[in-house]
Amino acid sequence: MKVAIYPGSFDPITSGHLNIIRRAANIFDKLIVCVMVNGTKSPLFSQEERVQMIRDVVSDIPNVEVDSSCELLAEYARQKGSCVVVKGLRAGSDFENEFSMAIINHKINPNLDTMFLTAEHQYMYLSSSTVKELANYDVDLSEFLPEQIIPVFKQRIADVRQGGKKK
Repeated sequence: MKVAIYPGSFDPITSGHLNIIRRAANIFDKLIVCVMVNGTKSPLFSQEERVQMIRDVVSDIPNVEVDSSCELLAEYARQKGSCVVVKGLRAGSDFENEFSMAIINHKINPNLDTMFLTAEHQYMYLSSSTVKELANYDVDLSEFLPEQIIPVFKQRIADVRQGGKKK
């Protein structure tokens, strides 16, 4: 069984992430979407909340599992029996960073390769950071986020605006 891992912070999961998930799920027997810790980011949602949002969005894709991890991706992949990491690429600037990480992951786990899927044209510009910025201006988010999570996302943005704490 070919198992792939699609790692990310997914804060929140976007329509672009979902597009990569659906395409990768068609390629592999099993796809594990793993919410990873990124020390350079201050997430809007807790790791548990992000896992639940992703589960809600991918519930119709039978070969997708959702998990979270605080460990190195290369070690996580070894534990899960995966030999492939799936990474989505939006623009040329993504490639340099993702390529460097692929080399490091392969050095740590020589059995681990990285497969890059380019974003479809309508998602080339889309990132979680962009969606958070747009939300501050009350933009219609239906083209940017999966429908199921828009209410939760909007509520969190409203809570943050009103000085509420992130959970």
